[in-house]
Amino acid sequence: MRVFTVALLMALVCPVLAQQGTETVEGLTVTVGANHAPPYRVIQGGERTGLYVDIFEEIADRLGWKVLYREAPFRRVLRMVQQGEVDVMLGPLETQERAELMEFVAPAFPPERRLFFYSNKEHRIERYADLYGRAIGVLEGASYFPRFDNDEKLLKEPAPRYENLMLMMQKGRVDVVIAPELVGLYAVKELGLDVEVSPFFVPGERSYIAVAKNSPVLQYADDIRAALKLIEMEGIHEDLVLKYLDRVAE
Repeated sequence: MRVFTVALLMALVCPVLAQQGTETVEGLTVTVGANHAPPYRVIQGGERTGLYVDIFEEIADRLGWKVLYREAPFRRVLRMVQQGEVDVMLGPLETQERAELMEFVAPAFPPERRLFFYSNKEHRIERYADLYGRAIGVLEGASYFPRFDNDEKLLKEPAPRYENLMLMMQKGRVDVVIAPELVGLYAVKELGLDVEVSPFFVPGERSYIAVAKNSPVLQYADDIRAALKLIEMEGIHEDLVLKYLDRVAE
């Protein structure tokens, strides 16, 4: 009788353990604020894809969540977080200012180098000091690395998308564009521009799934981390990263 009782308890407990950190008690509808930035976030027409989106969809699928997307320029998405209009951002770097608005729940996305693109060889960047006196194209609201972000002596020209910045460089409105490696290479390839990459670069940091502190989704932070660990163990995370790396390399 005792053996039967133990077996029955194990049968009841094991399914619960198997589901721990995956499906939430109630199905949620989660609103993600995202700027269109291929190949990370492809949010246009009816398309919802890209490396960051695909990874988050795998996580949401395991949690039983329905995901809605609101596309806007990066700086506008930050305001939407502050105003309680979206629950989640995919891919922001952690900064002190942003940490007041969001909980950086899981470093779900791989680090990427910050590259400096140029079209005129006179604007090739060999070292950090070469940036002075150059008009540098930057994404509105983006963070790259502390020295660069806080350097008030640099001339920075913002635009809402990296495609805009590359076209501005082609027209001579900026000399250099700083961009994460994949998104910069993708923009150049899609636009068919004759652009070079400077030898000077900055190592990247892992970027996050960030949840607004005013969102009810924040109570499921542990579930997000558990679901991420699950897709990493299953090899899905690595497969997605390699798929998008291959696409850019083609």
